[in-house]
Amino acid sequence: MGAVISLPVSMAGSFVASCFGGCCSNLVSKTASSLGSSSLGTRLLYAVWLLLNSLISWISYSANKSILWPGKTCTGTGECGFFTVHRLNFALGCLHLLLASALTGVKSTNDVRAAFQNSWWSLKFVLYLCLIVLSFVIPNDFYIFFSKWVSVPSGAIFILVGLILLVDFAHEWAETCISHVESEDEDSSFWQRFLVLGTTSMYTASIIMTVVMYIMFCHQQCNMNQTAVTVNLILTVLTLVLSVNPKIQEANPKSGLAQSSMVSVYCTYLTMSAMSSEPDDKMCNPLVRSSGTRKFSIILGSLFTFVAIAYTTTRAAANSAFQGTNTNGAIYLGDDIEYEGLGGQTRNQLRYEAIKQAVEEGSLPESALYDTTWLGTPSLTEGATENQNDDERTGTKYNYTLFHIIFFLATQWIAILLTINVTQDDVGDFIPVGRTYFYSWVKIVSAWICYALYGWTVVAPAIMPDRFDYENYY
Repeated sequence: MGAVISLPVSMAGSFVASCFGGCCSNLVSKTASSLGSSSLGTRLLYAVWLLLNSLISWISYSANKSILWPGKTCTGTGECGFFTVHRLNFALGCLHLLLASALTGVKSTNDVRAAFQNSWWSLKFVLYLCLIVLSFVIPNDFYIFFSKWVSVPSGAIFILVGLILLVDFAHEWAETCISHVESEDEDSSFWQRFLVLGTTSMYTASIIMTVVMYIMFCHQQCNMNQTAVTVNLILTVLTLVLSVNPKIQEANPKSGLAQSSMVSVYCTYLTMSAMSSEPDDKMCNPLVRSSGTRKFSIILGSLFTFVAIAYTTTRAAANSAFQGTNTNGAIYLGDDIEYEGLGGQTRNQLRYEAIKQAVEEGSLPESALYDTTWLGTPSLTEGATENQNDDERTGTKYNYTLFHIIFFLATQWIAILLTINVTQDDVGDFIPVGRTYFYSWVKIVSAWICYALYGWTVVAPAIMPDRFDYENYY
């Protein structure tokens, strides 16, 4: 009788749960589709996906659990957690490689394949789950081989990409400020003060961090820290001298203290972060010995690391420094002949400028800019609905294939970061992300490479002036 009575209740509960789950799934899918309709929203969703995958990997490793078989007996060496991390990042990495292959040559969202980049989120998530299941079928020996010959080199490339991005941003920031100053408009004085204040602040921060490192981390027995801080200080001085060298200034008028200050503060921060990330077996890291907020600091530090990686990945994947000539972002005007006497403008260019002016005057709605029928662009796929948030109908903002390749590199770097030379912390339940000598040396060497990259960008125009004709460039 009890079973008979409970049957309707159970059925009702199942029905409500199914409806609720279906509504939630539909809501999430619609939200993802709405965000993914713009280029920025799409990149944000992929970054969040990478962040969540990283967090699940970290939690699995800390708990030493296998996601598909949580009841499996695991060794005390962290076997289950170790291979779960590699399997999760292998699955997500394979998904990005598949997308990179499928999206090769996409120039605008008028291409039917662009839907794989900006929509179809439910399908991509199901494919991701299938890849996870498949990854658990592959034996452990494969991941030992894969991590050694694929993950480690991929992680190194990802770090290099981040350093190139930083150097490029330093030059871009300084040149933007200088351009506004040289324009001599009403805002030039503001940009001048901003440039001077920014440069001074960053050099001041570098000095303060250097003094703090010598006091906190460079005790008598801490030879590694002493060497790292001293070398960083020497390289900071060298970059400063290079930036103000007359020959460098003559070959590259845009170079100066602004760029070197940003590089110096970032590299000094990397060095300080390396000091705070190292183990305390030699009593050289007093931050590890702090009590009370240990677990909170581990969790917060890990979250910050994953967010920073996701941000760097997204920014690098869509940055012009890795796109070469920006052909994708240009407005597609179709094949058209040039008018003589009009500066080489085509018919479509003239039409577009006229429509743009009419939109600005209020004579035409903004949607007229996205009506590409008069431009000779390929028509949208039959049955597809136009989205007013789509800002890539006339040309993609970034290279889709390169975007996913960089995300693949990021997944492999996270796998290495979480697993290489890491042991279970005997104080807390969570494994501190990056608290290894390996990661400390990665940061230290990365700072040195960043100095070298910046040094080459300022020295190269003086060595090879024919290849860096700045007068014509600017």
